[in-house]
Amino acid sequence: MAKFILAFDQGTTSSRACIYDQTGKLLAAAQQEVPLYTPHTDWVEQDPEALWYSQYHTALEVMEKAGLLASDIACIGITNQRETTIVWDRQTGKAIYPAIVWQDGRTAGACAQITDAALLEYIQQTTGLMPAAYFSASKIAWILDHVDGARAKANNGQLCFGTVDSWLLYKLTQGATHRIEATNASRTLLMNLQTRKWDAKMLELFDIPSSLLPTISASCGNLGHSALFGNVAIPITGILGDQQAALLGQHCIAQGDVKTTYGTGCFMLQNTGQTMVYSSHKLLTTLAWDIPTSFATQLGFGTQYAIEGSVFMGGAIIKWLRDNLGVIDKAEQINTLAAQVPDSDGVYIVPAFVGLGAPYWSNSISASISGLHIGSNKSHLARAVLDAIVYQVADVLQAMQQDITWQLGCFKVDGGAAVSDLLMQLQADCLGLSIHRPASIETTVYGAALMAAIGAGLVVGADEFAATALTATRIIPSEQQGQILAAYQLWRENILKLL
Repeated sequence: MAKFILAFDQGTTSSRACIYDQTGKLLAAAQQEVPLYTPHTDWVEQDPEALWYSQYHTALEVMEKAGLLASDIACIGITNQRETTIVWDRQTGKAIYPAIVWQDGRTAGACAQITDAALLEYIQQTTGLMPAAYFSASKIAWILDHVDGARAKANNGQLCFGTVDSWLLYKLTQGATHRIEATNASRTLLMNLQTRKWDAKMLELFDIPSSLLPTISASCGNLGHSALFGNVAIPITGILGDQQAALLGQHCIAQGDVKTTYGTGCFMLQNTGQTMVYSSHKLLTTLAWDIPTSFATQLGFGTQYAIEGSVFMGGAIIKWLRDNLGVIDKAEQINTLAAQVPDSDGVYIVPAFVGLGAPYWSNSISASISGLHIGSNKSHLARAVLDAIVYQVADVLQAMQQDITWQLGCFKVDGGAAVSDLLMQLQADCLGLSIHRPASIETTVYGAALMAAIGAGLVVGADEFAATALTATRIIPSEQQGQILAAYQLWRENILKLL
């Protein structure tokens, strides 16, 4: 009997495939980088075929590493970068334009024109979001308006839109399935959070024909089958957007549980249970997962919501320091370099390379470095990069605590940059909170595997996976907390001057 889970994690900078057994133990992993292209200022694109091929080949590679055949795989789970937008031809299956990545800001001006107070309230209450270039709706509209013949084809039902989960599902099923999972749909600016259906008024606002859109599906269940990995069709039984997958992977299933993922960006989500919390501090209301009643009854929890703060530049600032400035050769070298100085000595970075996310939501300012002097060196710059990550996360938590009425749960972290003890210590000092880091910081792909296991009936109770979220490292605030907080306040003053 097939008993292994194949999980995909199609992220902004890489595609990963992992195989888990039924106990949640990781057996093998494979990863391949995917390039980003910036053809113009504020534009960020990817090749949709490269996203697919990298994910497909990592799947083949991980199955070979594990010595498994398609008949050994019980189910497939998918997690993905969320708001990234792809439009393809329904007949040929080929994308008509590069994928417009979630970081892309080309439509910021169009979104800024939506200023009517009643309409803005409707958007927040209906979608949980705000009109911003970050989300998929304005990206779809841009493609329809700027690709020759696209709008006419869309009106005639010849085109398909999808976020990356839709694209992978379409490819895995060889064109048989055009669906979008509900957490991903909740990031398009087009889905009604309460009904989990496409909202007619939002479609009208962005002039998007409904024929373009995929069917919205639950996060688990029978989502399709793929026969691409052998002579057995493997069921696809779980899909979640990447941040929701990390929330599940960290076992944040109770109201008040919070996690922050330190990836390309930094994303803080707090589980709000069955309550939709509408922020007064520019945070987002989003779907945590959509679990059908048939699974929820035994599982012990069902459909839940979250409040989210999205930081656009997290680990991406370290990548910028490496690739654009050449200050370091490898990302992990930033820790050694930054540790050579006690602080940034007054050097501050405002990492608005693609605008600022929560809680500012501004595309009007540019990235900046301030406080440089004759004694500044690359160690101070490295420390300023780490500080900028820490301060942005602190901004989000401060806003989140003003929006909730219950006690904050355990502060959990994951993602590639979370392995840095220095970064996590600085974060604990700035927040004044203990930080809990799991043994494996790759909780996103694990969350996808877990949702697939739920959908396949391999996991029927929350206790079955609780042990995987046990804290491996607990980082507590140090005696340097006062110094870090003083520097944080100066950084905030720099931000406010630029807004």
